[in-house]
Amino acid sequence: MSEAHLPNRDQAALWNEASGRTWVEMQEVLDGMLAPLAAPLLEGGFPGEGGRVLDIGCGAGATALAMARRLGSAGLCLGVDISGPLVAAARARAAAEGLVSAAFIQADAQTHGFEPDSFDAVISRFGVMFFDDPAAAFTNIRRAARRRAKLSFVAWRSPAENPFMTEAARAAAPILPHLRVPDPDAPGPFAFADRGRVQRTLDASGWTDVDIRPLDVPSGVAEKDLLAYVTRLGPVGQALRDADEPTRARTAEAVRAAFDAYIRDGAARFTAACWLVSARA
Repeated sequence: MSEAHLPNRDQAALWNEASGRTWVEMQEVLDGMLAPLAAPLLEGGFPGEGGRVLDIGCGAGATALAMARRLGSAGLCLGVDISGPLVAAARARAAAEGLVSAAFIQADAQTHGFEPDSFDAVISRFGVMFFDDPAAAFTNIRRAARRRAKLSFVAWRSPAENPFMTEAARAAAPILPHLRVPDPDAPGPFAFADRGRVQRTLDASGWTDVDIRPLDVPSGVAEKDLLAYVTRLGPVGQALRDADEPTRARTAEAVRAAFDAYIRDGAARFTAACWLVSARA
């Protein structure tokens, strides 16, 4: 297979270069924003102390570390991510904590040769929407799971239900004419916005007892961190990497003003509109 046709080639390039490094630098902000989603995800995927869990798209490791603490020293949570910078950050966090029940590998979960029948549960916090071929990815992941293993993940619902997540791009569009407009069916944050697509993907990849329910969770970003969050991440962050300083300044001013309506009590507050998905291998 030529390099041009490697699965998830674009995602590997994106997350091993500037985007991956930026997410490492913004780790504390992102972990704080997404922390309210941890409880339902971990409850849904926890297999009991001493179990083995696979965390797909583990990023800098927050969910894998939280699960590893629950599993205890006899268990294991293996985090997998396509991004070398994020995996390195996750390993460093586990080492700093001395958490022996957490391990991390850099790999593409769509194609990686996991040991078959080796996990009691699979979890993911916004890590499963980026595959070129979601059915192939979930088939590969299912092979790694033991019979009746739990699957629990959260994915964003539609952009219309998550205006906070798209506000920066709307505000920046008049200034950045080449701003990338994401294809809703392409790999990306909202690739699983369609509930029917999630159901079809899991059915096609052999998962059973599929349950897809809305999950609406209050969240927020501290006001002091907001400008960095909205100008360094996502399509706006990508577009600004090569922009000149006047363009960056104009964009920052416009984008920051667009979020005034979200500010309350020192933070930009919003509701994370997600799907909480569960299934069985």
